[in-house]
Amino acid sequence: MKIPSIRCGAAVGVLAVLAATGVSLGAAGPASARTTAGPCIGSTAPLSVEEDRLSWVLPDNDDPSAPQSTSFAAQMIEGGGFQAYGPEFTRRLCGTPSLKAATELVKSEGEALWRAAVARAQRKGRVTGTLPYSDDRPLYWTRLQSTATLRRWTPGFPLSTTQRSALITTYDRASRGMFDIRFPAGKGVRRVIMSGFDPYTLDGGTTGSAPGTVGNNIRHGNPSGATALALDGTTYKTKDGRTAYVQAYTLPVNYTEFGQGYLEDTVGPFMRPGPQRVDASITVSQAGDSVFDLEQWNGRYHGVSPGNDHSQPCPTVGGVPQLAVDDHGCDSTVVDRWGGPKTFSLTDPPQWTTTTLPIAQMIRANTGASVARPPGDEWPDPSVAFGVVWHTNYTEFPDCSSTQRVTRNSPPPTEFPPPTAPTPPDPGSCSYSGGGGNYLSNESAYRNTLLRDRMGLHIPAGHIHTPDMQHFETSFKASDGTFDAWRLAIVAQASNLIHAVADNAR
Repeated sequence: MKIPSIRCGAAVGVLAVLAATGVSLGAAGPASARTTAGPCIGSTAPLSVEEDRLSWVLPDNDDPSAPQSTSFAAQMIEGGGFQAYGPEFTRRLCGTPSLKAATELVKSEGEALWRAAVARAQRKGRVTGTLPYSDDRPLYWTRLQSTATLRRWTPGFPLSTTQRSALITTYDRASRGMFDIRFPAGKGVRRVIMSGFDPYTLDGGTTGSAPGTVGNNIRHGNPSGATALALDGTTYKTKDGRTAYVQAYTLPVNYTEFGQGYLEDTVGPFMRPGPQRVDASITVSQAGDSVFDLEQWNGRYHGVSPGNDHSQPCPTVGGVPQLAVDDHGCDSTVVDRWGGPKTFSLTDPPQWTTTTLPIAQMIRANTGASVARPPGDEWPDPSVAFGVVWHTNYTEFPDCSSTQRVTRNSPPPTEFPPPTAPTPPDPGSCSYSGGGGNYLSNESAYRNTLLRDRMGLHIPAGHIHTPDMQHFETSFKASDGTFDAWRLAIVAQASNLIHAVADNAR
């Protein structure tokens, strides 16, 4: 993931956004007075950093001195045709008589939202809303609308802070497709699992002079998330005649949920022995330029740049990186249930993991030949949409007790196979960044490939970085033709690359 500088924008009251869903926001009365009409959502409990963005408003595109008439989140929710989802979720939540009923509800409602987003992306039935069918952003903003509702819900039964947090987590994971992964059993199929990401770097960007408005980075989407929606539940006939089944899910751009085991809890059960064990596991995220990078080395170090929730486990100090030996938060650690160490160690888990994706076959598959090039595509070969490159660079601390860093294999080779083999990390070195940096894309790659190794699997597993999708022809409109063209092109070629992995899985 490419990380621009962060500049926080101003925000207006999120209550107006929740009110726009049909939720009553008056003070919560006694339990006997709460009805399914929604008075149970009257709390003023603090929202999360991400939920606070629900009320953010952009300047008007034609007159940046004036604000747009509706929040950006509302435009996404309505543009995806999901405007009825929030009021119905609220109505049903306010009618739950117990924690058990609430738990069942949030799981089913989260799964329903995921299925609706997948159906829209795959044009199953009539596509509702004004946004293009391929847009990944309505799912993200509708999810936040619902978690904000859960955070401000006052039920008619006792609910502890821990229980409320568990409900939010259950809903969050369900709405990411993490609970509906199913593969057929048998040896005549190939089972492929892939992940995408939420939009990110939503703060800052170009601003107007309208008071109370924010920068246009709020418009960001994520082509990896759009790819996950496009591929979830689909099949593909491989070159050897087998049927590949693709299951997908999306990940948050937060260290917090990664530390809770979101990825391992989703993928791990399908790497264990059994009839649904996967034949390939791929993580996907967005990087930059007009190229797909196939990452070779993934590093354990993380946390220099903040996530969507502003979490930042390892910020630089005085412009100098911290060392993992001094600050254990700088190294990602596996949760106990997936074999996490009882005490911090630089070698357990290891500092580096590697890809086992079929790099040569993915490059030779010429996956961009059938994809229309979007406006402004700068890949030098006009016969393909985007290039596909073996990305072999990384940065290490050769001495784990020194802040001196060395970058290897930069720039990465432009041909495959390269005339000179890339240099692997030094034995005993500590990672600073993998080919995908030290942000959450690298973290997803590291955790996925570490899980592969700990399960003793010899399957294709690794990370694909897509081109940068954030190309707009307007300053403040929610969507436009150029933005949609880039998303469509990236999703099409990313899908071809996933299929190339399926072709070469054994």
